Amino acid sequence: MTTHQFEYLIQGAWGTLVLSSLTFLFAGMLGLLVALSRVSTSGVIRGIASAYIQLIQGTPLLVLMGVCFYGPNLVGMDSVPALFAATLALTIQSSAYFGEIWRGCIQSVARSQWEAAECLGLSRIQRMSRVILPQALRIATPPTVGFMVQIVKNTSIASLVIGYAELSYNSKILNNSTFEPFLYFGCAAFLYFVICYPLSRWSQKLERRLNVARG
Repeated sequence: MTTHQFEYLIQGAWGTLVLSSLTFLFAGMLGLLVALSRVSTSGVIRGIASAYIQLIQGTPLLVLMGVCFYGPNLVGMDSVPALFAATLALTIQSSAYFGEIWRGCIQSVARSQWEAAECLGLSRIQRMSRVILPQALRIATPPTVGFMVQIVKNTSIASLVIGYAELSYNSKILNNSTFEPFLYFGCAAFLYFVICYPLSRWSQKLERRLNVARG
């Protein structure tokens, strides 16, 4: 492998990191909104959030990518950048999963905690922000980081539909020009591991800190 080819793989890994980071940022914000909507006291809001989750979870990511990238052209708008389309599609899909994960974590907080916060005269917003969400955070850490790893791997789908230059895409380009699949896809697998392993380690450390703080 030449220096130029290795740098091309690193560029792909950087593209994967950028797309993953943007997705987690925006999907996290939207997912929290979905989770809070799922535990809302309003039946209408709960119903809308539930319908959103079912619709998005039932739609393949490949289809979402295509809609986000080619959709604007169908309504007479200019094409959107590949990074924007990939981020939008991954954000929509990931927010539905984050919303359901975090909804389960919120509802797993002991009922006595909800009742104690209510007895203190806190408003629902105060109960959620000061009592429930801090406890739900500790519960949510492992599944959240686990899904972050899934987001990193899902970025490879962007190359299939819109040609976004991430790690899998660059590996495929190098393989097509050299016909050495074991070398380049093996390097890609190693780089994916380098990206994902620190997330798992960080999750374990954060979980221990939260458990110590709780104790």
